Amino acid sequence: MQGLYQWLLNNEDAGVIEAHLREAHGFDKADAAHFDALLYGTIKQAPALRTELLPLIDRPLNLLSPIEHAILLIGAFELKNHIEIPYKVVINEAVELAKSFGGIDGHKYVNGVLDKFAAKAREVEISAARQS
Repeated sequence: MQGLYQWLLNNEDAGVIEAHLREAHGFDKADAAHFDALLYGTIKQAPALRTELLPLIDRPLNLLSPIEHAILLIGAFELKNHIEIPYKVVINEAVELAKSFGGIDGHKYVNGVLDKFAAKAREVEISAARQS
């Protein structure tokens, strides 16, 4: 999320962002491959993800806080591209990020938008969960 936040604010190159974050304290405990997939994949797919998110949000993208914008992009990317991660886990992680870094009640907004996004992106998974 920090990398996407930096990208949204400064439009910095993903490689520069990656190098900076790899130097951060605690990065050695992170899953570097998953980090790379999220950072580069989300940036690459951002235009398409935004197109899919627009009908689900109640304001123009430029009025979203950069934190919530970054979290929604990451969540949408994971919901579309990492089906090995259950949709509830993706949404929960996004909500926890929003609670930690976002504004008051931003987590509720993130939860609502990603829940709607998941209904389309993970329709089969959600349907199976409801039937069991």
